[in-house]
This record gives sequence, structure tokens and C-alpha cells, in this order.
Amino acid sequence: MNEPLNDLPLPDGIRSRIVENGNGLAMHVLEAGFETPGRRCIVLLHGFPELAYSWRKIMLPLANAGYHVIAPDQRGYGRTTGADITYEADLDAYSMPNLVRDVLGLLYALGYRQAAAVIGHDFGSPVAAWCALMRPDVFGSVVLMSAPFGGPPSFAFGTATDHAPLEPADTSSSAMAKAVAELALLDPPRKHYQWYYSGDQANQDMWHAPQGLSDFLRAYFHMKSADWAGNQPHPLKEISAESLASLPDYYVMQADQTMPQTVADHMPMSNVWLSDEDMNVYASEYARTGFQGGLNWYRCATNVRYGESMRLWAGRTIDVPACFISGASDWGCFQRPGDYEAMRMLVCTNFRAAHLIEGAGHWVQQEQAQTVASRILRFLRQDAPGII
Repeated sequence: MNEPLNDLPLPDGIRSRIVENGNGLAMHVLEAGFETPGRRCIVLLHGFPELAYSWRKIMLPLANAGYHVIAPDQRGYGRTTGADITYEADLDAYSMPNLVRDVLGLLYALGYRQAAAVIGHDFGSPVAAWCALMRPDVFGSVVLMSAPFGGPPSFAFGTATDHAPLEPADTSSSAMAKAVAELALLDPPRKHYQWYYSGDQANQDMWHAPQGLSDFLRAYFHMKSADWAGNQPHPLKEISAESLASLPDYYVMQADQTMPQTVADHMPMSNVWLSDEDMNVYASEYARTGFQGGLNWYRCATNVRYGESMRLWAGRTIDVPACFISGASDWGCFQRPGDYEAMRMLVCTNFRAAHLIEGAGHWVQQEQAQTVASRILRFLRQDAPGII
């Protein structure tokens, strides 16, 4: 028999409950602003290795501005159940269209046919982007955080003409795959973290980290934050193995190291923005579930078959109002060369603003919560002047 779960240390005004989403999941959801009926809703989608809990610092400011704020543990994470969180799982369940269905089903279960905004961080960012691209009638605006969206994969164009293009479809994706493969040829050999996360050993490496799960997560969070002096991000010149190798080791790892080994030498004394109580929430949840549910998302992202299936939306753009928020010390903006520029200039036709927030790295909504909430509300008020 499963032991009862401990109550989460949530601020007053945020509640936790389980909602059946109609797509096979009993979703664990955090909510703020639920006391007042008839509010417009905002959906917050976390990334890896985080949880709905990662939004705890900005939920009340958004609710106090008049919204019903909804933050689920996504498929394979935390206290959400119904997903196969093993390496043997059917990856179709973790494909992007199904992740969008999870969000849509949750909204419907909660009695909403529309959301004022969908906001995603890290791997939640592409889910939010695809929500806005696939269902602009439901998701009225989108905020992408830390991970730019470079658009749907495409087909080669004009190949039946006398002057057929010299380059194949998805040039960027092809170049990225080639560069990742060539990392192994560098001296010393390297490997890309997304492909490492897609392997069959990453879950055990992290779940049973030699330094202990809590210390591993503490160092991982620290190394990707503004507190780590090594985070001085800048755009990469090109998509090549040599260029990717200039990324920090937590993105392009030493070929013979695990992620716990990669971050082991960067254990901080403490993090001002991440208390021991908060750290314990992450450590206890991942100790219970392991990481494989979240890692299955990466297995889809690095699988050519799933990438090709998304060509159904080739040429589609995000036409609802959009903005981007990231930490100024976050390499995530530039880890895939070209995506940041494509998002702003091509993919989002109603792009409003990009905010690179000082004093924050990758975990921007936890490191600089007040500023993030302020930027989100500024964006939302452009199209909803009645919200104060």
C-alpha cells in the first residue's frame, strides 16, 4: 500500500488537488485565485527537473491581478499519475501532440474553453508554444521562458522546379544532429545532454547519484543559476561540434561522465533563492518517482520519427501575442543556435517583447520571481486593460 504523501509547504492562498484530465491522467494541480468564480485563467507549465512547485513564487502575484492560476505536474512528473514512467513506456504518450492534449483536457475539466495565457518554462516552453500554434482559439497568448521556439520542422521547398534548392528540409535540425554526432570526435570527446538524457542509464545515474539525490539536485540547480560564475552566455557563431563545445558542461558533457559527476564539483554552500525546505520538496518527490517520466520527453525530442511527424504543421506560425522571458545568465537562449532569432523574427508573428532578467539564470521564475511576475502582467495588460 502506498504511503500517504506529505503536504507541500505552499504559501497561503495556493491549494493542491487532483484533477482527472480526460486524457488518461490524474493531474496534480496547484491553484491560486480559485476563490473567485468567473476569472480568466493562466496555465503554467514547468520543465525538467522541476514540478508545478517551481511556480509557487509567482502564482499569488498573478492571482492578485485577477486571474485563476493553474500549475500542473506534467505527464510523468511528481504527483500526477496515469503515465508509464518506465524506460519501456510507449513514447507516443510523451509526443508533443499528446502533451498538448494533456493541457487542453485539464482546461476542459476545470470548466474553461479558453485561457488568457499559457506560460511554459524550460521543456514547458515548447509545450506552451505548440499549445498556441495548434489551438490559438483556446490559448489567447503565450509566454515562452528560457527555451526559445524555433518553429515547426519543415519540408524541402521547391524541389520540383528546374532550380531545386541545394539544401534539404530541416537544415537546422540536420545540422544539429550532425554536430551532436561529431562531439564524440573532439579531444576530449563530448556528448550532448539531451542525447545522454535519452539513454537508458541517465535515470539510474541521477536517481542514485553517488553524492546523494539532494546534493546532486542542489549542485545542478546551482550550476544553471546566476550564482554560478561560469554562466556568461552569448550567441554561438554556428551549428557545429566545435561551437557547441563552448557551452557549459551541463549542456555539452564530457563523454565519460554522468550528470551527477558533471555537477559534483559545484556544490554551493546555499542558494538564497532555493531554501532547504524547497530543496527537500524536489528531493523527496524525485526520490519517490525517479526521473524517467521527464526523461521520456527527451527521448521523443531526439527521436527522428517524432520530429518528422511534426511536419504536419510545417509553415505554421504562432499568431497570438507572444513574449519571451529568460535570465540574463541563462545559456538556454543560445544552446540551439538560431532559435532565439527565428522565434522573434519569423515564428511569432505578434511578438511583443523579450526580457533577459538580470540576477537570474535558468530558473528565472524562482531566482527573480517578483520581476518575472511583473513582466508577465505587463505583457497580459497590453490586451486586457481591464485587468489591474
